[in-house]
Amino acid sequence: MSLTVVVDGANVVGARADGWWKDRAGAALRLHEALLTADVPGDEVVLVLEGGAKAGVRAGKDAHVRTVHAPKDGDSTILAEARRAVDKGRRVLAVTADRALAANLHGVGADVVGPTWLLDQLG
Repeated sequence: MSLTVVVDGANVVGARADGWWKDRAGAALRLHEALLTADVPGDEVVLVLEGGAKAGVRAGKDAHVRTVHAPKDGDSTILAEARRAVDKGRRVLAVTADRALAANLHGVGADVVGPTWLLDQLG
């Protein structure tokens, strides 16, 4: 079964106190670049960005990473992306520490891991 990894960009970036709040767009770009070069399991990575982070990475596909700009809140977009992948018969692994979002993701059939899991993958 194919695997889609759905990344809560704001949550992953916010997991490190590295000054990301001073440059949300730059933090999103660094995460995107790391996702492009890291050996993350799965054949598709969906990076969901919201707010000021959207200025750092254009929406669209680069190699195996597809960046999605949330039109409103990131949680709704993350849930929609996970649901879409599950509906296509794909296994979904979502990356977030948001407990309410995680519960909703479990409800659509996604597995959930925290940002530390992904950050460990990125090195």
